Amino acid sequence: MFNRRRFLAVLLGPAFIFVLALPPGGAFAAELEARAEAFIQSLSVDAVESLTQPDTSREERIKRFRRLFNAHFAVRSIGKFVLGRYWRKASKDEKKEYLSLFEDLMVVSYVDRFQRYAGKNLNILKTRAEKGSAVTVFTEIARAGGAKPVRVLWRIGARGEIIKILDVIVEGASMSQTLRSDFGSIIRRKGGKVSGLLEELRIKTASLKADAGN
Repeated sequence: MFNRRRFLAVLLGPAFIFVLALPPGGAFAAELEARAEAFIQSLSVDAVESLTQPDTSREERIKRFRRLFNAHFAVRSIGKFVLGRYWRKASKDEKKEYLSLFEDLMVVSYVDRFQRYAGKNLNILKTRAEKGSAVTVFTEIARAGGAKPVRVLWRIGARGEIIKILDVIVEGASMSQTLRSDFGSIIRRKGGKVSGLLEELRIKTASLKADAGN
């Protein structure tokens, strides 16, 4: 199960951990919910403008999605959470390369999927403030042909005026938790070394970039 408290502690830092044990007050919760809902609505508009314009090459869509991804997602914090306990074992150079490869993997892997998860077919069902400065926005993605809509939950974290996406959960599957499990499995197969994961990520991202250029 996705550990929201641990993930938010990574995002917000030790000084904010005590807040996570406190339920949000009425006015505070309502403000957080309103901000998170407006954030997802704005993201949806940005996605439409950036990713769905006709005659836009895949290479250009990837460039646009990279800007959108870095603007709206807590990229470094997600990357650290995904690497888990191995983050502390990585050298400074390994951390730097890992975060670069992680961003590439996310951008190239999710550009098409994200295009389907936002836009005119995204409907916000409800928004719920969680413990501390966390909010979950429940949305539904309509599909053509009368198919059952896709349920997508957006985990949002706020720190002052900064608000970022921490996770995207599609039909119960957490993006961050799935990657954490996959990366941990790779590292264990590689003798517990982060360098083994980096080797795999180099190959994977190079393959994805080559496909994107075709």
